[in-house]
Amino acid sequence: MPSLSHWNATRRLRLLLQNLRDMLLSMGPLLLLGGGLLVAAYWWLDPQPPRQVRLATGPAGSAYANFGERYAKALARERITVQQLATQGAQDDLALLREGRAEVGFVRGGMADAQADGEAGIVSLGSLFYEAIWVFYRRELAGPRAAGAPAPELQRLAQLRGKRVNVDLDGSGVPQIMEKLLTLNQLRPADFRLSHLEPAAAGTALRKGRLDAAVLISAPQSALVRELLLDPNIALMRFEQNEAYSRHLPFLSTVTLPRGVVDLAADLPPRDVPLLATTTALLAREDTHPALRQLFAQAAVGLHGEAGWFNGARDFPNTRTSELPVSPEGDRAINGTPPAWARYLPFWAGNLLERMWLVIGGLLVLMLPLSRVIPPLYTFRVRSRVFRWYARLREVEAKLETGSGEREALLDELDELDRVAHRITVPLSYAEELYALRSNIHAVRKRLLAQRPEAPQAAQSRSGAPSGKNLRKGRPSSTARAKDGRASRRFR
Repeated sequence: MPSLSHWNATRRLRLLLQNLRDMLLSMGPLLLLGGGLLVAAYWWLDPQPPRQVRLATGPAGSAYANFGERYAKALARERITVQQLATQGAQDDLALLREGRAEVGFVRGGMADAQADGEAGIVSLGSLFYEAIWVFYRRELAGPRAAGAPAPELQRLAQLRGKRVNVDLDGSGVPQIMEKLLTLNQLRPADFRLSHLEPAAAGTALRKGRLDAAVLISAPQSALVRELLLDPNIALMRFEQNEAYSRHLPFLSTVTLPRGVVDLAADLPPRDVPLLATTTALLAREDTHPALRQLFAQAAVGLHGEAGWFNGARDFPNTRTSELPVSPEGDRAINGTPPAWARYLPFWAGNLLERMWLVIGGLLVLMLPLSRVIPPLYTFRVRSRVFRWYARLREVEAKLETGSGEREALLDELDELDRVAHRITVPLSYAEELYALRSNIHAVRKRLLAQRPEAPQAAQSRSGAPSGKNLRKGRPSSTARAKDGRASRRFR
């Protein structure tokens, strides 16, 4: 025989499991409705980004290609694969964005059409860095150096008239910017012997004397720019009129290459060099997934926030010099404060919460009134454990009233009902219904036991002949009386 403590523990466990089942079944319709709406909202909003994105960079070895590698590593931490599309430069990057063959790309200032590209759905994720206009020339081009005098220098584009000048590839955007500079100086491309070699080939030709000058537009991170700055036979043109240029062409900025910044020990350059620079922006298509735009903007904050040759710390990225509308993701990453959950949640979870918080809030508002149906449903399910046995009790009572059932069979059925009632478990707050059922079973049994058995003559008149079997039915047997006594004692 099991101990009393074991019996109580088993009963409590069964009660707990039954209550949990009833609670889940009561909440089931509401959970199904909320889950269905949440799945539909997830499908419609599509909060998670695709796992691959195309980034238009630039020629191999350029600053664009270098930054493309760094962006690829940053996004790889979030399991996003960046497919880098090598191009001739900023002009090709913009063309790929316009055609939809790239989602993100590096484009320097002066390339984009603010109105046409804005209407085409191209947005800015922020300005990233300065790209100086480097005009390198062979040092002997400026003439011989007089004794005791500083080395002669070129300071104006007109001084390159008739010289062999390389202006980069057509897709780089450099020829278009140079044409604007020449126009301001009342010069034409025909006044020069122009070529369109790629930067690496132009650098080699310049050092070997096959070119007189080469124009590059690049960030200082370019390896070719640093090599030419350190070459003693190559000089850098000073743009002494840089302020005037920036007034005529608003996409240009005035910058200064500080003295000694290239090589402090060798004091290169020996004095500050005024230059012109464009601002390169990270552009994206408006139909690019918002989470991808957010990832690129966040990566830009980490990659371009340090001090450089032309800027101080945290000058970039910024939204002040953007020629195109800035996307909300870029503005929030650069100028805003990241949400609190971004510091504790992984990107996918934070992004899901950020994209769907409005839907989740709306579902909560919708579910609160509907949740009022849960307590009545729970109450109904708990009480139904008791009430469903009243149907059988009513059948027994109906047989008792009409005399259609045998007394022994009715007593056996009542005993079975009593055993079932003893196995029913309900919370204490619903125990009244359980004890009412058991009391009603006892009341029907008492009525059945109080009913007088039929007289032998009446039984014989209905049956037509006396029978020993009928006579035995008229009076309870000793076994039946003992069973009735046990049942009565159980309820007492």
